Amino acid sequence: MVDQGKWLTGVKGMGNSLKSAQFLIDSRIADAARGNIDAYYDLGMAYSSGAAGLDIDLIEAHKWFNLAAVAGSEAAQACRAEIAEDMSAREIATAQAAARAWLRSTERRAA
Repeated sequence: MVDQGKWLTGVKGMGNSLKSAQFLIDSRIADAARGNIDAYYDLGMAYSSGAAGLDIDLIEAHKWFNLAAVAGSEAAQACRAEIAEDMSAREIATAQAAARAWLRSTERRAA
């Protein structure tokens, strides 16, 4: 998989305390709600690798990589393709539905 990026490196340096890790995840989700492509990618990395105290969740990782990929991130496209190799068609469909639901929910908030 590609490099984890500056954000996740910072998480490792914090000793992975659950409180600070949850703060960072919440912060990146808030950034993602504003359409931040880097936040989408960072969340994909966190869920695909188990960083920031998260359990590995390929469906959630695919969702975030998909959002970043659709927004133009080539790195996210590569990561999405890589984790898709380890997922069933049903899991991929679930991740795609979750990405669409995220977009709908954030569009409503922006309106």
